[in-house]
Formats: sequence, C-alpha cells, structure tokens
Amino acid sequence: MTNNEGGEKRKSLDKYFSSFAERASSLAGRPLAFVLAIVFVVAWSALGPFFHYSNGWAMVIGCVPTIITFFLVFLIQNSQNRETRAVQLKLNELIRATKGAHTIMVNLEKLTESELKVMCDEYELLAKEARERLARGQSDQHVPEISLAQELQKN
Repeated sequence: MTNNEGGEKRKSLDKYFSSFAERASSLAGRPLAFVLAIVFVVAWSALGPFFHYSNGWAMVIGCVPTIITFFLVFLIQNSQNRETRAVQLKLNELIRATKGAHTIMVNLEKLTESELKVMCDEYELLAKEARERLARGQSDQHVPEISLAQELQKN
C-alpha cells in the first residue's frame, strides 16, 4: 500500500467518523433520547419482580448506561472539537479581515495559561478605562493601542 492509499483510507475513515459522531451527538441531544432513557429506566424497574431483583437485573442499570456514556463521550467530544475549531477559524477570519484589528488575537487558543492571563489583564484594563470615560460623560468608542506583543515576549 502506498502512502497515498493510506492517506486516502485515513481521510475516508476520518470523514465517516466525523459524520457518525455529528449524527450521534445530534441524536443524543434530542428530547427523544431523553424519553428513551426514561422508558429504559421504567422498563428496567418494572422487570425487577420478574427477574426477582437478581444481580444480573441490577447490573443492567449499571452497565448499559455506563457503556453508552463511555462511547458518547468520545463522539460528543469529537463534535465539540470540530465545532470549536470551526468557530475559532471564523473568528480568526473576522479579525484578519477587520481593518485596525490586532492580528495578535488570531489563534489565542494556542497560548499558554500565563499568556492568556496577560491578554485578559490588558483587556480588563481597557474595559476599566472605558467605564471611567463613560462615567466622565465621554465616549468609550475609541480604539486604544495595546501593548500585548511586548508583554507576551516578557513571559
């Protein structure tokens, strides 16, 4: 098998898994899924006397939901990761295309916690200054320069 064939198979598997994960996440979040869960619990409870409340009967309520939850965690996380990346890319494009925007804001999700803290502190200061201007009856609609590049290089 050549590298290209392997890459095509991986791409096909990724596409299939992404599609499956999206559909499973969507179905799991619908009211019908909640109703089915309630029906499962009610049916399980009603069957207790029939199975004499045996250990096997008790294990069903512990094992079945656990296994379903185990798989759903991966499927939902996959969907969330893709949605988050898509939103980040859209925001990055808006920043890139906006005249006067600070392009340092592109790909913030790649920064460390301490770098994000520096940026949050800077914007909190800008917000505080804007509130103070409003309190003095001035406009808060100016675009101040930020010193984030120098601050991030210090860290």
